[in-house]
Amino acid sequence: MTNRFSDSHDIEFCRKLHREYGTTYYFATMRFPEAIKWRVHALYGFVRIADEWVDNPGNLTLEQQRQNLEAWRESMVTGLAGERPEHGVMRAFCDAMQDSGMPVEEAHCFLDAMIMDLDKDRYESYTELQRYMRGSASAIGVLMCYAMGAKLDSQTLERAKVLGEAMQLTNFLRDIREDYDTRSRIYLPLEDMAKFGVTEDDIRNRRLTPEFVNLMKFEIDRARRLYALSDSGIASLPIEVRKPVQLARILYSQILDEIERMDYDVFSRRARTSKIQKLSVAFRVYFDSIPGVLRLFRDASPA
Repeated sequence: MTNRFSDSHDIEFCRKLHREYGTTYYFATMRFPEAIKWRVHALYGFVRIADEWVDNPGNLTLEQQRQNLEAWRESMVTGLAGERPEHGVMRAFCDAMQDSGMPVEEAHCFLDAMIMDLDKDRYESYTELQRYMRGSASAIGVLMCYAMGAKLDSQTLERAKVLGEAMQLTNFLRDIREDYDTRSRIYLPLEDMAKFGVTEDDIRNRRLTPEFVNLMKFEIDRARRLYALSDSGIASLPIEVRKPVQLARILYSQILDEIERMDYDVFSRRARTSKIQKLSVAFRVYFDSIPGVLRLFRDASPA
């Protein structure tokens, strides 16, 4: 590849960020062709830098978080206009956008959601939560379609948005304790909590009540319906990227299985898939390609 701004060090930095913070996504991304892989690393880096300012701000004030996000946005805008970004991740991301035609509107949509996170920590309804997820997750699904060179018809893009929503909802269910303890956020729709008789006090005190279990069952069923709806979009992807996306979709949805195996006790530990589970799913996804299976095992512990 010949990039305008970034070099191999910038791409490598993005890769390391991806590997450190996005274990499941990284495992699936390493199955992409090289020409696509670097774009996905760059996209992940763009998202991760912004996400860290929001979720792990350290000593940053709210105003400093907001300023960082707006400066990140401005760096993207000026980078796309031809001015070399100072940050290596932004250099890689601007190059990936130029290389694949990613729409800047979707990147703006993502950053808008990050800024929303600074001001909003409760959602009255699932419809309201969806408006947040349109930027925090569905926009990433659209950008991924461009990064992968997918067909850009309306059905493929809509299914990509749905897959992003399903994965984000899975994150919310997995991270209920962490979101509340570290950020005082509740992403469960308040109307759903009221419907099942779950209170904020239950979450604060980590009460695994029958009411909480029923609420989790309801939200898990919603997430699974979203995953099922997204599947037709995977079938329309280019053949060289279809299996990596399928791998990510299955592994992420298995977090829901883990929550069920934990008897819905997301307060005691974090649901996650093990390396053995990842390899097992990868083997099933790639079983029809012996060279592919061998490559998966060789890359199981990325350097």
